[in-house]
Amino acid sequence: LLHPDRPPSPVNVTVTQLKANSATVSWDVPEGDVVIGYAILQQRQDGQMQRFIREVNTTNRACVLWDLAEDADYIIQVQSIGLYGESQASKRVHFRTLKETDRLPSNSSNQGDITMEGLDKDRQLQTGEIIIIVAVLLMWAAVIALFCRQYDIIKDNDSNNSKEKTKPSSEHSTPERPSGGLLRSK
Repeated sequence: LLHPDRPPSPVNVTVTQLKANSATVSWDVPEGDVVIGYAILQQRQDGQMQRFIREVNTTNRACVLWDLAEDADYIIQVQSIGLYGESQASKRVHFRTLKETDRLPSNSSNQGDITMEGLDKDRQLQTGEIIIIVAVLLMWAAVIALFCRQYDIIKDNDSNNSKEKTKPSSEHSTPERPSGGLLRSK
């Protein structure tokens, strides 16, 4: 019998980014249940190889399957791990890896690969650019903060100086008093 607090099975299990030796599995978790990890059972259809991947303390809803055999059939099932145990396994998902030869020799697919790499590079560039922008903004913030601090110090010095200057002038004679007031207001 299922423990009442065990989470429901993952849904929408899909396999993407299919290559000769790797693939990415992703899934959704029904709302409202605490899920602290996942377990994936990966099995070759001919029964030769079985792998169990278990990750706890993660909110990931995807996992890369690596070291797959090329041009082979696989079955995967995903379980959600909750605080009180694991869900029942998801529906079985079947996929087949690509052949190495599909990707390398023919020119047309090579170009496809190059554009894919180009896209990946662009993506890296974008994250790099964001990091640079953030760094520049932080530097500016630091510069402005420093400038403000120094400006405050200068202002304080100025006001001290002007006070010192105005004190003696106001003590001397009456005509200079108004100019003392002007200085102070500055």
